[in-house]
Amino acid sequence: MGTSTGITTRGRLALRAAKAAAWASQKAGRGKGSMIGGLIALKIDPTLMKQLGRGRRTVLVTGTNGKSTTTRMTAAALATLDDVATQPDGANMDAGIVATLASNLTAPLAAIEVDELHTPHVSDALAPQAIVLLNLSRDQLDRVGEINMIERKLRAGLQRHPDAVIVANCDDVLVTSAAYDNPNVVWVAAGAGWASDSVSCPRTGEPIVRDGDHWYSSGSDFARPQPDWWVDDENLYGPDGLVLPMKLTLPGRANRGNAAQAVAAAVALGADPAAAVAAASTVGEVAGRYSTVQVGPHSVRMLLAKNPAGWQEALSMIDPTVDGLVIAVNGQVPDGEDLSWLWDVRFEHFDGVQVVASGERGTDLAVRLTYAGVEHTLVPDPLRAIASCPPGRVEVLANYTAFRDLNTALAKGSAHA
Repeated sequence: MGTSTGITTRGRLALRAAKAAAWASQKAGRGKGSMIGGLIALKIDPTLMKQLGRGRRTVLVTGTNGKSTTTRMTAAALATLDDVATQPDGANMDAGIVATLASNLTAPLAAIEVDELHTPHVSDALAPQAIVLLNLSRDQLDRVGEINMIERKLRAGLQRHPDAVIVANCDDVLVTSAAYDNPNVVWVAAGAGWASDSVSCPRTGEPIVRDGDHWYSSGSDFARPQPDWWVDDENLYGPDGLVLPMKLTLPGRANRGNAAQAVAAAVALGADPAAAVAAASTVGEVAGRYSTVQVGPHSVRMLLAKNPAGWQEALSMIDPTVDGLVIAVNGQVPDGEDLSWLWDVRFEHFDGVQVVASGERGTDLAVRLTYAGVEHTLVPDPLRAIASCPPGRVEVLANYTAFRDLNTALAKGSAHA
C-alpha cells in the first residue's frame, strides 16, 4: 500500500516521474524543473497533494499582497519548533505546492503560500492547522476576476474547515468577512493602507463607516473585531498583556503587519512568541525583493509591486533622498494586460526625486506621471534607465515581469563581469 510517509504506489510513481522531469529540465538549461515536475506528478496522481500533506502540521498563507514575505516569516518562526517544508520561490499554485512538499518528505511542518483562488481546494487537500488571511484587493481583473467573488469563494472554503485556526487581518474588511463566521479565528490588526476596494459591506452592500481604526457596516452588525495581536512602530502586542520588541530587517508598515500574522500563526502551532518574533525578524530579501545590488556607479534597491494596493505600499517605502527612482511597468499576461489601475495609484508625491519611467509599458506610465505632475524622463529599457540616473543610490520599483526580467539581466551582467 503506502510507504512510511503514507504515499501510495501510484503516488511514488508520480514522484519518480517528477524527479526525472526536473532532472531533464535542469540538463536542458530550463531552470530547476520543479514546476514541470509538479505538473507531471499531478497528471499521474491527482490525489498526490493530499498524500504529501498527510501527517504534517501545515500553515497556509494567502491574500492579494505579502504572501511570499509572510510565508518566509512564518517558515522562520515555525523552524523554532521543527523542520519546515516551504516554497523557495513563491510558486503558489497546485504544481508548485506539490513540488515543495515532495522536495521535503520528512518535514513535520509546512508553511505554504497559496494563490487566493486556489486556497479552498488546497485547504481541502492539506487540512491545514492554520490559515493566514492577509488582505484582499483588486489584482489582475483580466486573470483573477472581481474581488467580492473571491471573498465569497474564500468564505465558503473556510467554512469547510472549522477546526483550523484562521489568522485574519481585522483591519481588512473583505478578509474579516471571509473569516467572520468561523469558530476559531485569531484576529490581527495588521493594517490596511488600501481601503478603495472595501467602501461597501461585502455582506449587505451598505456603506462601510470608518472611525479611526474602527470600521463597521451601516447595514448590519458586521464590524471590525477586537484584535488579539497588534503592532506599532516598536512592539508586537499579543494575548494576556504580551509585549515584545520587534525590529525587522524588512522595511515598511505592511511588513510589520505581515510579521504579526506570521508570529500569530506560529504561536497557534505551539511556538514560543519571543522565539517566533526573533526568527521572523531575521528575514531579509525575499526572492530578490528588497535586495540591494551594485550596478556600475549605482547602488540599486529592488522593490516589487503587482497591483494598486501593493504599489501604494511600495511607494511609501521610497526614500525621498535617493539619487534616482526607476519605475518599470510591463503588461504581459502574468502582470495583467489591463493597466488602467495605474490611475488608482497616487504618484503625486515625488518632488525632488529624479524619476525615470521604464518598461514595455513605460509610455502608459509616463502619461500617468504627466497627469500626476511628476517630472520624469522615459527610458524603456530598465538597465539603461538605471544608467541614466546620477551616480549613487537608485530605487527600482517594478511590476512582476519587469522585476523578473531586470533581475535576470542583472544576474547575467554580474556573471559576465
